Amino acid sequence: MTKKRPALLAYEFSPESQRNVESALGGQFELNFQHDLRSFQNEINKKIYDTIFLNFQPENESKILGILDKIHDQSPSTPIVVVCEPEAEILLDKLTDSDLYDILNLPLSPARIKRTVRQVLQRRQQENELAYLRRTQDIVYSFDHIVAESETFRSVIKNLQKFASTDATILITGSTGTGKSFLSATVHYNSPRRKQPFIKINCVNIPETLLESELFGHEKGSFTGADKQRIGRFEQADGGTIFLDEIGEISLEIQAKLLRVLEDKSFERVGGNKTIKVDIRLIAATNKDLPTLIAQGKFREDLYYRISVLPVHLPDLKDRARCLPALAMRLLEKSTTSLNKGNITGFTPEAMAMIQGYDWPGNIRQLGNTIERAVILEEETLIGLQSIHIPELRHPSPVLTQNTESLEMHERELILKALAENLWVQKDTARCLGISPRVLNYKIKKFGITHQNWRKNKKN
Repeated sequence: MTKKRPALLAYEFSPESQRNVESALGGQFELNFQHDLRSFQNEINKKIYDTIFLNFQPENESKILGILDKIHDQSPSTPIVVVCEPEAEILLDKLTDSDLYDILNLPLSPARIKRTVRQVLQRRQQENELAYLRRTQDIVYSFDHIVAESETFRSVIKNLQKFASTDATILITGSTGTGKSFLSATVHYNSPRRKQPFIKINCVNIPETLLESELFGHEKGSFTGADKQRIGRFEQADGGTIFLDEIGEISLEIQAKLLRVLEDKSFERVGGNKTIKVDIRLIAATNKDLPTLIAQGKFREDLYYRISVLPVHLPDLKDRARCLPALAMRLLEKSTTSLNKGNITGFTPEAMAMIQGYDWPGNIRQLGNTIERAVILEEETLIGLQSIHIPELRHPSPVLTQNTESLEMHERELILKALAENLWVQKDTARCLGISPRVLNYKIKKFGITHQNWRKNKKN
């Protein structure tokens, strides 16, 4: 990815001020000086700048106020710096509510310009980092935190790690609930674009009549109800990553416009004729069979080849059964934290057996919802069978109908099998079963399980 120069827009700068800005920032910044109000507003409409400089003169007070309103409406996060004569600064008190970043007195010095702009960029970077940290308080977007016990899924994660360092388009396919959205975010936050915006759009949740405007924005008056200009999601994602979930649901018309964005990095807003350039990385996802849609004339073949530069298929949860115990524990930790029920530390062996014996057609999403419900219901320190609710099971699990004696026998056999699979290492066995080592130790004593390699069972 070519590093993009920061962009600065200045309004009504004198030739001397313009020369000082060019001397301070030329070559390092993309500089745009406008003297006509209409041209200045057009620039705000078509592009998001890293900072905007306004020249304030007392006789133009009302005009400057109008410009500030326009900037905050179209680009509320853009820092604004006002320059003025020293005696005019007292008149700027009424502008402080408009969230000015700084006020510089004329004449401008290159050193002061450099210092101010450097501070502006540092603040924007800090805001992006804070936003990233807020997003990761509940979700840690790290490849190291992904549960990948099965060989197939481990290979998927290894590929995504490689893809994250590139700028190529990724197509993630897989059934609903397999983690497409989470993994797309993980790719972004481990890529060179990590400090830039990550914009997510679920194409199936937005009515077809509004999707084009949502993606590309619209001009005022372009259709009924368009009472003001709107910046679309592609513009918001400029410099970062845009994630289009359920891309197989979009119309052929929007597909054509999307193809142009990917090829030319440009588009026009709905009802507009000005070309807008963007620098984005696209990650697309779908649970549809796109080649079948192509054969049916519902999806463009050229777009398919353009978005599937790096294809990734996520297996269903039933096909990565080895991940279930560790994944269940990870989801349990998340639920107990959010619900403030830290006293719950794991699952009973019977509950874990039920989790491992079910196909989970709703995949990770269904498993997470089931565990969250169990955490709400459970009153003990371990999630038991009575708290695991799987609506799709029309008949009770055989485990639930066993008498106490057969249930304990089943539990003992389950523990013995897990111990054997984990080479009789109790810590690893507890993790596999989704219970704490303390609970496993209690069960071992209860069922009189011994092994010659355990220290307490070795003869002196």
